[in-house]
Amino acid sequence: MAGTVMEHTHTPLSVWFWAAYLLTSQTPGISAVQFQRQLGLSCYETAFQILRKLRVGMVRPDQDRIGGNSGEHVEAGETFVGGRTRGKGRGIHDMALVACAVEVRQRKRNGSLNKRKTGRYAGRVRLAVVPDRSAKSLGGFIENAVVPGASIITDDWRGYSKLGEHGFNHTAVAERGDMQIAETFLPIVHLVFSNLKTWLRGTHHGVSPQHLQAYLNEFTFRFNRRFYP
Repeated sequence: MAGTVMEHTHTPLSVWFWAAYLLTSQTPGISAVQFQRQLGLSCYETAFQILRKLRVGMVRPDQDRIGGNSGEHVEAGETFVGGRTRGKGRGIHDMALVACAVEVRQRKRNGSLNKRKTGRYAGRVRLAVVPDRSAKSLGGFIENAVVPGASIITDDWRGYSKLGEHGFNHTAVAERGDMQIAETFLPIVHLVFSNLKTWLRGTHHGVSPQHLQAYLNEFTFRFNRRFYP
C-alpha cells in the first residue's frame, strides 16, 4: 500500500476499509471512541490515528480554487474555535483561528412559494487554520483558496484591506457587531462557522488545536458533497 495513508501500517486492511466506510457513510461522521467500540479495537490510539490519517487525505493538496463561476461571489471571514481548558485556570484558552471562504450561489426562481428554495445558498467551502489575523495570514489564505479576480465580501478588518491590490474585487462591510448587517451581507460564512462548531461539539466533543486541520478537512469533504448521496 505504498503511497497511501495505509503505508507501513500493522493494522489489518479490513479495519482500514471499515474506517473509510464508517467515516464517509455516516452523516455526522464518527468519533475515535465510537470507532474503537464499534470494531472492538483494544487501543484508542489505533482508532484515533486511523481516522486522523483518513481525514488528512479527504482534501487534495492541489484542490481547485473557488469562486470562478459567473454571477457568484465569495464570502470570507475568520473565527476562533475552542475554549477554556480544564485545569488551566480562569481566562486561559486553547483556541485556534480558522479562516473560511465560501461560494455564494443563487437558486433559480421557479415559481415556488418556498422562500428557502429561492434565495442564496452555499457552494463549495475552503477552511484552514491560520496563525493570526494579519494581512499576511488572511490574505495568503484567500489567495490560495479563491480564484484571482473573484468578487469577495468580508468585514472591514484590516487583515483583508489589501485584497484589492492582489486582483480581487473586494467589498468590505462594517459589521460592528450588528447581526442584521451580518445577516444581510455575510450570512453564508456565519452559517458555515455555526455548523462547523456544532459538528465539532456534537460529534467529537471538542478538538485539540494540533489536530484541528484534519477535522476541517473532513468537514470540508462533507459540506462540499452534501447534495450527493
